[in-house]
Amino acid sequence: MKASLAKEVNRIAGLISLAALTALAVGHTWPLLVGLGGYIIWSTRQLFALYSWLVRDDHTEPPDSIGLWGEFYTRLEHLFQKERRAQENLQGIIHRAQQSVNALDDVVILIDQHGYLEYWNHAAERAMGFNARQDLGQPLTNLIRHPRFTGYLSKGDFQDPLEIPSPVNDNRILQFRVTEFGIGEQLLIARDVTRLHHLEQMRKDFVANVSHELKTPLTVLKGYLETLLDTLPEEQARLRRALMQMDNQSNRMEALVADLLLLARLEGTEADSVRQAVPVHGMLNRMKENALAISSDKNHQIELDVPLDARLIANPAELESAFGNLITNAVKYTPANGTIRIRWWQDTRGAHFSVTDNGIGIDPAHIPRLTERFYRPDNSRVTETGGTGLGLAIVKHVMIRHNGRLEITSELSKGSTFTCHFPAERLVSKPTAVAG
Repeated sequence: MKASLAKEVNRIAGLISLAALTALAVGHTWPLLVGLGGYIIWSTRQLFALYSWLVRDDHTEPPDSIGLWGEFYTRLEHLFQKERRAQENLQGIIHRAQQSVNALDDVVILIDQHGYLEYWNHAAERAMGFNARQDLGQPLTNLIRHPRFTGYLSKGDFQDPLEIPSPVNDNRILQFRVTEFGIGEQLLIARDVTRLHHLEQMRKDFVANVSHELKTPLTVLKGYLETLLDTLPEEQARLRRALMQMDNQSNRMEALVADLLLLARLEGTEADSVRQAVPVHGMLNRMKENALAISSDKNHQIELDVPLDARLIANPAELESAFGNLITNAVKYTPANGTIRIRWWQDTRGAHFSVTDNGIGIDPAHIPRLTERFYRPDNSRVTETGGTGLGLAIVKHVMIRHNGRLEITSELSKGSTFTCHFPAERLVSKPTAVAG
């Protein structure tokens, strides 16, 4: 570039020198003016040629020129070629990315910060019925009108996926996951989980049907066992011991069947079929007395901290089942002379119920799985506690049906706290007094 610039300067200097010598020879300044004017006209023509070349779309052949202008054209042409190669590479990457997304069986939808459709793949056209001519730029909620989907997007909590029927086929179940990026933009990925949904429904139906069918023979068996125990002579100690063990196991099986039936009902029916202003203090006070009776041989100290006028809009039977499971668990896993605290309080976020004990505690690694059916951190306690392994699963489903959540904190050898959080819309009034 420096060499070209030096040549151009020398060329201008030579032109001026030649024009000046000619002007001296003829005794007039017009040769100098003609030389300078000619150079200006030539440069102006080069400038117009550059403009014409730049406004063309192809930029294929630059204008012919010499000197600094020729070097300038050459460098510009190299820059344009480099830009074209970069654009081609970028378009190739975009094309391959689109091909990859379109090859997916999962639905991929991109919406902007206002909720308008920007892009979708071929799977979305098949599963959602999208039409590029009509739907591009439309609000997504205008095309997927399911109330749960609209509420899911407006809530903005995408930690858990959403399952709804396909807009074009009610027999297909789609599971949506939402990822936020950029400034309010969202990427929606949906997959067909119809088969899994049917398998899950078959499992629920099987458990419910088997549990229901077991209820009648268990009742008959328990009736005969009770009759035999009542009529058996005291001297037949060995037979009595065997019958008592059978009776204990039948009681345990009956409790298991009852919990399975309750869990099946919680999963298979609509929430809030019964809504009442439940007097929480009376319910928990009754549960406290029952817990003291159960733990009489352990000498537990059970504290109750609940406002007298605390009330909650809920299904009373489901609420009693959830609270009863948590209190019973605390009694089972708290050693003799331990303390159990039952507490209820309200704040701006809603109502909260907690059961705290200073029992054996739970390894934090097990906490995420505690609400799974039949999951036990330590199988050696099954015989000792006699539980069904379904209590916390029931509590979780009751909380889901009441728009709440279950929180578990625990530490080995120091105890556990199980807290039920209810939303503020289920409150009836603020408490005014506290009783223990």
